[in-house]
Amino acid sequence: MNVSDLAEAFEKNFHAASQIFSAPGRVNLIGEHTDYNDGFVLPSAIGFYTHAAVSPRSDRKLALRSTEFADVFEFDLNHLPVRRLDSWCDYMVGVAWALEQAGCRCSGANLLVHGEVPIGAGLSSSAAIEVATALALLSLSQEKIPLREVPRLCQKAENEFVGARVGIMDQFVSCLGKEGHALLLDCRSLDFELVPIPAEVKLVVCNTMVKHELSGGEYNQRREQCEQGVRMLSAFYPGIKALRDISLDQLTAHAAALPLVIYNRCRHVVEENQRVKEAARSFCAGDLSAVGMLMRDSHRSLRDLYEVSCRELDVMVAAAEGLPGFYGGRMTGGGFGGCTVNLVAASHTETFRREVALRYERETSISPEIYVCSPANGAGAGFGSEGRYAASDTPGEITRSKSN
Repeated sequence: MNVSDLAEAFEKNFHAASQIFSAPGRVNLIGEHTDYNDGFVLPSAIGFYTHAAVSPRSDRKLALRSTEFADVFEFDLNHLPVRRLDSWCDYMVGVAWALEQAGCRCSGANLLVHGEVPIGAGLSSSAAIEVATALALLSLSQEKIPLREVPRLCQKAENEFVGARVGIMDQFVSCLGKEGHALLLDCRSLDFELVPIPAEVKLVVCNTMVKHELSGGEYNQRREQCEQGVRMLSAFYPGIKALRDISLDQLTAHAAALPLVIYNRCRHVVEENQRVKEAARSFCAGDLSAVGMLMRDSHRSLRDLYEVSCRELDVMVAAAEGLPGFYGGRMTGGGFGGCTVNLVAASHTETFRREVALRYERETSISPEIYVCSPANGAGAGFGSEGRYAASDTPGEITRSKSN
């Protein structure tokens, strides 16, 4: 379904014309579980988008529909729920709640959403729907919030309304991704640099088609273990606020004071931050082999130290090794299933796609989905056949510079 089809579906549902806002999913090239530790990440927006069509209402009601789910919801903006309902609408209601909590009075709205981002694959379908919803609601509001502030509001929705203690990375790159680039993001300051991804390589995302049920609780547990590590290390280094404040030498000097599992979690984060910086430098230098080795090291660390991989992810990573044009790969996302991301020469992507699928299915009896991606632009407004447009710094005011 393209944006023209969505506009037509919206008019059939709500008998009104709509504006449409789009926000992409993302793939994280390296820097896993570092974002909520105030660390560094290197994600890229990818060309799977969630689209939100919106029109104003004269009352303070929020009417929500989806092209993918049959349930229809309506809420009074004066009396929104304060926690999730365990439904597809949670991320949208959470964004409205977060906007109201921030003092941004939302107008009544009709919303119809359509998602292209695979759900449960670790490509951040949640951030895509949050950002698209935020831009849609802000377009009807008198509030003028800079685009750089939207990720914090969406993160608040996911942290406090939905209950997933995610970092800022997903929402940030969904807002500010740039075609042909990854973002080297400092998750503490939100300063970022654009890192060029050479056109001669593709980001091949391999979906294992599994998502183990333990993922939600285990994700929050990993965050708690990192916070425990910071509390214990603060006895030796007063004033530290997060693991990004600790060097590897400092960590290893006090390894005996930490339980082994806490030390392992901390070591992954500390070393992963360094890998992110080295990967960004290697991309800029055109050294794709070095990037590939760092991706391999990242996966081993996630598997052995952070313990968020699973058999299917490990099989998928191993399946890529030795294939023509392959530089390196790793699991991406929270873990326990979902996807791997692979850096592959553009001229070899079709062979890679075919062979890695055969190898994986032979080992697991599961047929994977494989997506060949390039870095894409972040969130913005689009309508009909005109294409997508980049949002200006203030949602609702659109810079009509066409993206390819």
